[in-house]
Amino acid sequence: MAAEEFDALLAKAEALLDRLASHLPPAPEATDWNYQAYRYQSKPTPGVLQGIAAPHQCHLQDLLGLERQKQLLLTNTAQFVAGFTANNALLWGARGTGKSTLIKSLLSEFGDQNLRLIEVDKDDLVELPQILKLISARPEKYILFCDDLSFEANDASYKALKVVLDGSLHAPAENCLIYASSNRRHLMPEFLRENLQAEIMEGEIHPGENVDEKLSLTERFGLWLAFHPFNQETYLHIVEHWITRLSDAHIATPEMEAEALRWALSRGSRSGRVARQFAQDWVGRHFLEKKIAH
Repeated sequence: MAAEEFDALLAKAEALLDRLASHLPPAPEATDWNYQAYRYQSKPTPGVLQGIAAPHQCHLQDLLGLERQKQLLLTNTAQFVAGFTANNALLWGARGTGKSTLIKSLLSEFGDQNLRLIEVDKDDLVELPQILKLISARPEKYILFCDDLSFEANDASYKALKVVLDGSLHAPAENCLIYASSNRRHLMPEFLRENLQAEIMEGEIHPGENVDEKLSLTERFGLWLAFHPFNQETYLHIVEHWITRLSDAHIATPEMEAEALRWALSRGSRSGRVARQFAQDWVGRHFLEKKIAH
């Protein structure tokens, strides 16, 4: 083959490779390990831990009415950070009661002790083995944070989480725990017909297979923390806390309590989230009216 023919063939091959490369997904970016918080992204490029430059700053002192839950999760996390055994945790219960905020506040408590937080969407739970591979050799301690977790029947991510929690031949990662928040205790929908599958054996009630399957995932979390709606007294206490916190002064008035209760009634919930939303509105209106008056 003449040199000119060879050069022409080589040029065609290079052009073909360039066209093929343009259709391939980009190579995964190298993870920057200097962040305290990350978000796992499977799209557009799988296998990426995206650092969060300004994570949501949450503080334990802003979580009122949750002393037992705070103490239990703090103790479990302190064990983990210190290199001792600890449990995966499921925080379940009423919406807006501080489940996610409590998990996020762990960064302010243990961030300077090498604790890192990785947020994982439910749809990306099938990528858990890949995430564990990314962090397995790292010296830091990682909490995989799954917010508002729930599953439908035959959900692939449900099975992936179940295996990673406790059901794989691989040993569990020593530098990783899973903390999940959910409005459902058993993470999956529950149907009346499933109770009809229960059997009575030697005087004892045994749940049906569907119920057993749902319980099997929840039971893989060693620590369960329940969050219940607040009573009126606690709700108003949280409102006053946030009004003082947001205004650096106590600007509550006799009308404030009545307005705060009407605000909660209109939303059908006396939760910490609703209390803060009311306080933000109350403080904002107070200072706006003060500005207009001057």
